[in-house]
Amino acid sequence: MKYIQENRTEQGCVFCLAAEGDDGLENLIFHRGEGVFMILNRFPYTSGHVMCVPYVHVAKLQDLPAEERFELMEMVTKAVSVLDSVYQPEGFNLGMNLGDVAGAGIADHLHMHIVPRWGGDTSFISAVGQTRVLPESLSETYQRVKAAWDKFN
Repeated sequence: MKYIQENRTEQGCVFCLAAEGDDGLENLIFHRGEGVFMILNRFPYTSGHVMCVPYVHVAKLQDLPAEERFELMEMVTKAVSVLDSVYQPEGFNLGMNLGDVAGAGIADHLHMHIVPRWGGDTSFISAVGQTRVLPESLSETYQRVKAAWDKFN
């Protein structure tokens, strides 16, 4: 996380900046709803790691309007189905880290992680070397997830 925080070239909230840009590989947004959008995690734990982010810049779940909370959960539900069809994981981690002490990398803008998981996906490299090994590039993940999302009912 230190590398990410110290080497940012843009000032401001990364989610707000992404939401202002055009969708695509540059900002990793693959779907926009009325109150939330879906984006790939630029620093994923596994292939298919996506996030659901409200447009409104709030840090606390209770400050998110009810309509956006509902839409967020609907998008997360769809994301699980889409990622299940693309990657066939054995499980999922779904979650929000609310506040710095809870491990939020971006504490000022609420977001929910959707992370496909497989048995044994945490290897020696990840656990001890603090390095992640991903079987596909972000551009490949983006293409696969976007195509499946757009086809999914």
